[in-house]
Amino acid sequence: MTVPLSVLDLSPISTGSTARQAIRNTIDLARHAEAWGYRRFWVAEHHFVAVASSAPTELIALIAGATETIRVGSAAVQAGYRTSASVVESFGTIDALYPGRLDLGLGRSAHRIGQLRSAAAPTPQRPTEVRDGVVIPPPFAPTQILDSTRLVASLEALRLPGAEPLDYTRQVEEIRALLAGTYATADGVALHAVPGEGAGVELWLFGSSGGESARLAGSLGLPFVANYHVSPGTVLETVEAYRTAFRPSPRYPEPYLVVSADIVVAAQEATARHLASTYGHWVASIRSGAGAAEYLDPDTAPPLTDDQLRLVDDRVNTQFVGTPGSVAARLTALRDLTGADELVVTSVTHRHEDRLTSHRLLAEEWGLTRARAA
Repeated sequence: MTVPLSVLDLSPISTGSTARQAIRNTIDLARHAEAWGYRRFWVAEHHFVAVASSAPTELIALIAGATETIRVGSAAVQAGYRTSASVVESFGTIDALYPGRLDLGLGRSAHRIGQLRSAAAPTPQRPTEVRDGVVIPPPFAPTQILDSTRLVASLEALRLPGAEPLDYTRQVEEIRALLAGTYATADGVALHAVPGEGAGVELWLFGSSGGESARLAGSLGLPFVANYHVSPGTVLETVEAYRTAFRPSPRYPEPYLVVSADIVVAAQEATARHLASTYGHWVASIRSGAGAAEYLDPDTAPPLTDDQLRLVDDRVNTQFVGTPGSVAARLTALRDLTGADELVVTSVTHRHEDRLTSHRLLAEEWGLTRARAA
């Protein structure tokens, strides 16, 4: 295949397991991903739910220490919970021991309280389309979450009382300046992040719409990740916004786009379908407002209700499930449609062994393992 593959891991906690085991599983997957030839290994940031990636910087340090060459990073640090200096100093500390391997991904989820509280009318829904073999469902708006009470409470609990997140564009500029050694306060006082300044950390922006993140990444000449796996209905407008706004930078004279996808791969189609059968339950828990629940065992989970199916239809229909060949073909179609320079895949299953198999089979089909051996 012609583009690299990377891994995004959510450190899911399965029913009957623990956060401790989920973290151990993530580190084990990272070691295997490195051996199988994946380019990067990213972890997400989620709080107060049944995933163990609530402290991505610390988890990145553990993964970097357990691997040797694979790039390790965040997908993404929610910058609104932190000061710019704390972000740069944390990544600079890890880079001091594992130089040149870190990807600092930034996201805007911490800025969503106002959006979740808004009473705006839902936007008209367009029908599901299939573009060159890629399913593009109607967009899912955050206001469609059944009960946002818990999510709003979680976002507020992560901030100091009375604190408001720094404007996202301003925070990205501050982080860039601290890494470059050009930061100064409004009063003109120069400050230097130690460690952090001059660190070999690559800055990325992540986005699920054609809004601020996509446009900002383009205007600054930064690499960008379009989240098809989170918001498949908006991926094309997200990609277009990034490319339209792009201005060359010294590091990136042309846009560099990564697109994400959810996958489950098994040797037989029926096996893959069975392993993926509780993915809808997981997404339904998130969209109900309760947050990501423990990942259910497909051998014992009840079927989804009709209401749950309607709530998660877009995500279930855009998960790439099947044999190595069929999943690789769908990923190729996604790459061709979006013009992605790289793809990042996430695979969630109840059993860790099945998740390892999913990533291994895809790596073999994509030719990563052969390239690694060569």
